[in-house]
Amino acid sequence: MLLNCFAFVFGAAIGSFLNVCIFRLPAKTSIIKPASRCPHCLHPLRFYDNIPLISFIFLRGKCRDCGGAISWRYPLVELITALLALLLFLKFGPTLIFFTFFIFTAVLIVITFIDLDHQIIPDILTLPGIPLFFLAAIFLVGVPWPEALWGLFIGGGVLFAIAFVYEFIAKREGMGGGDIKLLAMIGGFFGWKSLIFILLVSSFTGAVVGITAMIIKGKDLKYAVPFGPFLSAAAIAYIFWGDVFMRVLLSRY
Repeated sequence: MLLNCFAFVFGAAIGSFLNVCIFRLPAKTSIIKPASRCPHCLHPLRFYDNIPLISFIFLRGKCRDCGGAISWRYPLVELITALLALLLFLKFGPTLIFFTFFIFTAVLIVITFIDLDHQIIPDILTLPGIPLFFLAAIFLVGVPWPEALWGLFIGGGVLFAIAFVYEFIAKREGMGGGDIKLLAMIGGFFGWKSLIFILLVSSFTGAVVGITAMIIKGKDLKYAVPFGPFLSAAAIAYIFWGDVFMRVLLSRY
């Protein structure tokens, strides 16, 4: 129980750092300096005003100095990261594999919220992530290297082919290069078999959300719903339910 609580607190603390990455990476500023500060008055946050989840509650969502509203996004990212850290810890225990999957998940969280805000997936996350997670899959997680290699190439190749065909037919870009590199990173980490689950889940959820948004807004939202968050969510779901999905799939064929 104590270790589970530690995993949750650890995740919340990392989530606080992820907020910094989400805010600063698109702006291409340092994620180390300066220290966290209020986005309104730029006053540096006191340590007791920067405690994950707790400070937001005690401050009632407002800056202590200027009274400016603190975005709900900050505690949301901290809570999501904390819950995922706990779930990963319950699944893998205090192992190196836990830390490997947690780092992978943390990168996906950052990608998700940056893509939601700016419709971009920074190369600084995916380009190093492709080789690093490919190697981690082979040497730490135990994915056979041919599966990881095929996952990398198929992951990037599938979306590249879809984007190429769509642009050829529609005469406009339908999918950015960031999505292609993201799926290559995911495929290289999980192996090519995972792509069946990830593409099915991400495409279905993306279609449901996109169609719902179009109905509510009453206009064309082709470019307003980024695909990166759905790929990331499907990849995280695969960690927990991928084995069950593959067993059911193989039992049918």
